[in-house]
Amino acid sequence: MEGKGLLIILSGPSGVGKGTVREAVMKETDLDLSYSISMTTRPPRPGERDGREYYFVDDKTFNKNIKEGNFLEWCEFVGHRYGTPKDKLEEMRNNGENVFLEIEVTGAAQVLEKVKKDPKVLSIFLMPPSEQALEDRIRSRKYESEEAIKARLDKGIKEMEAASSYDYVVLNDYVDRASREIIHIIKNALKENENSY
Repeated sequence: MEGKGLLIILSGPSGVGKGTVREAVMKETDLDLSYSISMTTRPPRPGERDGREYYFVDDKTFNKNIKEGNFLEWCEFVGHRYGTPKDKLEEMRNNGENVFLEIEVTGAAQVLEKVKKDPKVLSIFLMPPSEQALEDRIRSRKYESEEAIKARLDKGIKEMEAASSYDYVVLNDYVDRASREIIHIIKNALKENENSY
């Protein structure tokens, strides 16, 4: 593959199912996608592994990355910080890899601002079928306090207002259907990318 790889940004409200949809999309081997792993100060959840879901770091390491300007974006949410390491993402794209970035809405806004002049960026907003569906998803996780659930839900409802600033809005009514739609969008973007050389 020649040239710089495509950056695919998938965002949406907390609890909408970004991770589940991203996993389904990444299984489409035709797309040859690389996953941009974020850094976080939150502890791993059951089944999560360092360097796979996230780079799990302490506050000191996170602060060092902020100081060195190595985050494309970072934000704090429910007492933990999350960031996208710029060096790793750019290295992948410069190697011609198409990089999939699954990210919270606040972080996506920062990234979209920084990459707005880059023609090889595709942004997709994942929308829940309803506020009730979003609440049900957040509650089904069963590992957060009522306070954290309410914070996620309030934030999620507000975040839906950001949908209009993305290239595409995809409804996550069923994971299979939503992931197929996203795969179709990415395939079309990759074709346009090839034709632009």
